[in-house]
Amino acid sequence: MCQPWSESFCAKSIKPSLGHCCSIHLTAARQLLWLLERNQHRDHNRHRNDSCSHDKTEGEGGGASPPAPQKMQFFGRLVNTLSGVTNLFSNPFRVKEVAVADYTSSDRVREEGQLILFQNTPNRTWDCVLVNPRSPQSGFRLFQLGLEADALVNFQQYSSQLLPFYESSPQVLHTEVLQHLTDLIRNHPSWSVAHLAVELGIRECFHHSRVISCANCTENEEGCTPLHLACRKGDGEILVELVQYCHAQMDVTDNKGETVFHYAVQGDNSQVLQLLGKNAVAGLNQVNNQGLTPLHLACQLGKQEMVRVLLLCNARCNIMGPNGYPIHSAMKFSQKGCAEMIISMDSSQIHSKDPHYGASPLHWAKNAEMARMLLKRGCNVNSTSSAGNTALHVAVMRNRFDCAIVLLTHGANADAHGEHGNTPLHLAMSKDNVEMIKALIVFGAEVDTPNDFGETPTFLASKISRLDTRKAILTLLRTVGAEYCSPPIHGVPAEQGFAAPHHPFSLERAQPPPISLNNLELQDLMHISRARKPAFILGSMRDEKRTHDHLLCLDGGGVKGLIIIQLLIAIEKASGVATKDLFDWVAGTSTGGILALAILHGKSMAYMRGVYFRMKDEVFRGSRPYESGPLEEFLKREFGEHTKMTDVKKPKVMLTGTLSDRQPAELHLFRNYDAPETVREPRFNQNVNLRPPAQPSDQLVWRAARSSGAAPTYFRPNGRFLDGGLLANNPTLDAMTEIHEYNQDLIRKGQANKVKKLSIVVSLGTGRSPQVPVTCVDVFRPSNPWELAKTVFGAKELGKMVVDCCTDPDGRAVDRARAWCEMVGIQYFRLNPQLGTDIMLDEVSDTVLVNALWETEVYIYEHHEEFQKLIQLLLSP
Repeated sequence: MCQPWSESFCAKSIKPSLGHCCSIHLTAARQLLWLLERNQHRDHNRHRNDSCSHDKTEGEGGGASPPAPQKMQFFGRLVNTLSGVTNLFSNPFRVKEVAVADYTSSDRVREEGQLILFQNTPNRTWDCVLVNPRSPQSGFRLFQLGLEADALVNFQQYSSQLLPFYESSPQVLHTEVLQHLTDLIRNHPSWSVAHLAVELGIRECFHHSRVISCANCTENEEGCTPLHLACRKGDGEILVELVQYCHAQMDVTDNKGETVFHYAVQGDNSQVLQLLGKNAVAGLNQVNNQGLTPLHLACQLGKQEMVRVLLLCNARCNIMGPNGYPIHSAMKFSQKGCAEMIISMDSSQIHSKDPHYGASPLHWAKNAEMARMLLKRGCNVNSTSSAGNTALHVAVMRNRFDCAIVLLTHGANADAHGEHGNTPLHLAMSKDNVEMIKALIVFGAEVDTPNDFGETPTFLASKISRLDTRKAILTLLRTVGAEYCSPPIHGVPAEQGFAAPHHPFSLERAQPPPISLNNLELQDLMHISRARKPAFILGSMRDEKRTHDHLLCLDGGGVKGLIIIQLLIAIEKASGVATKDLFDWVAGTSTGGILALAILHGKSMAYMRGVYFRMKDEVFRGSRPYESGPLEEFLKREFGEHTKMTDVKKPKVMLTGTLSDRQPAELHLFRNYDAPETVREPRFNQNVNLRPPAQPSDQLVWRAARSSGAAPTYFRPNGRFLDGGLLANNPTLDAMTEIHEYNQDLIRKGQANKVKKLSIVVSLGTGRSPQVPVTCVDVFRPSNPWELAKTVFGAKELGKMVVDCCTDPDGRAVDRARAWCEMVGIQYFRLNPQLGTDIMLDEVSDTVLVNALWETEVYIYEHHEEFQKLIQLLLSP
């Protein structure tokens, strides 16, 4: 007998076509018929064998019993099988249009209004038929069930719910609509007719008295009203019907304590929120049982438009939830748009603290994008939680390298003390993340700082359980001068290879000893790249009677200018004096020119390091050649759109550029002083078609920087200027020539008393790439395809070699500068670390750049004696 289907399956309203069902039935019947025939054949053979055996045992006296009616059994099985297959592929709750006359021979079991339950004797089923009130000859079969008990239960359910719908709207009397409605009745037995009307979505139904009487009904499993459902569904028209015609209440909460605003947030129609905001505000800021307001919920779900509408409806941002304010929820779930919307409406939220940890939104940032967004809007990068931890502590604890880099490049204190006096470097030792450790150290974390228990990062590294990790990190620390780890408790053995100190470790942080300008010892500079700034701060020495000038020369190299910055940071930390006050002349090419202008305008090198890390992601977007707009906007932002070269006089600065509007091209110097007059004969006769460059007083700073950094194939030329690196990637000799001509011009003008002899030349490079073998640079006339390919490859390698030779800042350029200085008695320092890999000018990988800075740190430590000598000379009067 046909059994009713489960409600979960019926809800799917499966409606297979008649042809499809017949095809399935026929195929299944054929397969089953074949199986039954095979079984029948086996049964028949078994019966014959049994009969023969019986004949033999009984002998002649026994009579054989007649064979069973096998054919009748076979057809009975076939009928039952076909009936089961038919039931399998039919939906007993599928609504079907029928003729009422088809049921004249059937008994009426129950009748309620237009709804009749028939006992369909031929099919042995109970059929529920809704007679069409507008056409009594036709109707709709709502279900066809095989059990009377199931039929009576469903009939009772239908009869109590269907009446308001077919009485109020003719739209209900269609097969598809009735199918939807009956499915809703079965799937949601606790819903009132008003709840069903909301899901059905026919407006006329809300004018029926039964629906109106249930407009505020909450007797269902969720405890929600029909208005809740309308808000979640996002149906504004139904919402208006419920509020204006049915007088639905807007302040009712469901079993979870959620208002209609909570439900509207879960929908996809922000207009529903707008309608609610115009009519009621009682539930706008109400918290549910989880402590969430609608604004909290919208932030969790990432509904940016919902957040905007809620804020326009005056939703409050300062209501505390389980995770803090709504902005903390947005940060926890990394919903950038929602956080931006809240901050734009209430900027004070960027400094709000959550209730559990006292943490700012920045502490909750899980990725670089979220952290960058907050920092751009003025969030305090070094804000501390209740435990004293900064956002950098949290990023290190969670092993979020990208997020940590963003924080460090925006000025996070890499040596900040948090809970138990731990710095981020202390916490990094337990995370087995070498890149994180490198990043913290190159951004200023000290390897010998103790926490409240007297443990240094090096000591914690010596206690790492994994042997390979422990050795790798200790070797890493040793390369930058961490020579020992000090156990806080006597009797704890020191790690092999590290010497224990001869004095007990003090829990108080040691103060740096006083340093004398005339007695700088090696130990004062042993950790030069991480040394604390001396207690004294030297004033500008330029105003004193210094008898000699100092020259700083900065190579070109794109984003590798970070290496120059790291070297200058080490010099500034060791000397306690800003770069601007250590040098009288600064020359730069390309990225070195940008840094020269930064020095001129008093920008700290630590700040410029962060600027470079941020700038690369803005400038190097897409493919080469890059758009010039982002680079120009960056330069205007840093140096001002209308600032002239001569606005800042000291130190004297020169940037190299290549005048490319003539052949051969010429080197041009962008100066912040008047160019010296020379008496030598010009190289070429004056050409009236060639315009002279702008005077320093008319030259915009950002244009000078843009012209010096117009590297071919990376950026388009800036007017007639190309990158200065084409002619002077290492500007040392050109700068020394310029200073000599400047002094000679002073002498000719009778101002010999203003001439100062050059005594120190410091040349900083952007890293030496490793030397690699070249297979072929042969270019010849090919005679076959193989030789053609070889020629093309050779031409490519030759072109690269020519460019590298023209722009090489090391090699003979350094040898000539050193020899020139030695001949005239000038101290010459060339500082340029060897890199492990070749780094492109447009490298954007934080990991690659951090490794380059790490190699710079190692270089600084290994050359500490040279740095000591340089600092002594720079600080000498």
